Amino acid sequence: MAKKSFLSLFFVLSITMGLVVIISNYLVQFPINHYNLQEVLTYGAFSYPVTFLITDLANRAYGIAIAKKIVYIGFIIGVVLTLTISTNFSDLISVRIAIGSGVAFLVAQTIDINVFDKLRANKIWFIAPLASSLIGSAIDTSLFFSISFYNTTVPWVSLAFGDFAVKLLIALMMLIPFRLLLKFIVESSDKKTSYKII
Repeated sequence: MAKKSFLSLFFVLSITMGLVVIISNYLVQFPINHYNLQEVLTYGAFSYPVTFLITDLANRAYGIAIAKKIVYIGFIIGVVLTLTISTNFSDLISVRIAIGSGVAFLVAQTIDINVFDKLRANKIWFIAPLASSLIGSAIDTSLFFSISFYNTTVPWVSLAFGDFAVKLLIALMMLIPFRLLLKFIVESSDKKTSYKII
């Protein structure tokens, strides 16, 4: 029964990761046109930080190897569906968004996992998820916006700063669901058993 629960949770986290990537890739194309934020913020800034929550929960409950597998599966789902559903191959920015998203996602999530793993033993529970999310968000934002929008008419530097500011705020807010979901996730994982996935 524990193996079934583990596999179910593994696939839920992996599919959720992929869906958040797809949604974020779509939403990043739309600036927030209220309060003069159109050159500072896109809607994608609000959904993407959930990927760090998923990674950190998986890392805490299952360890670095399983967290990386969830990232890889989420990456495949997210990038394949982004390329097939929302990428307009005749529009260079659309293609650059897909490439920027994939590169930024893999690099930032891998760094997030490694930072979290190095800090997991800290007795203050929020240090690992907060530090890893902040570092991962900074790397993700830098890579994504520079790959996707450098040398275009898009005000990518101001959008990157706005995006990162929102990610900082959401990283702090994600500590609440991290703490609440952690108990459920850890109970669903069986640390004594090593399940082989993929």
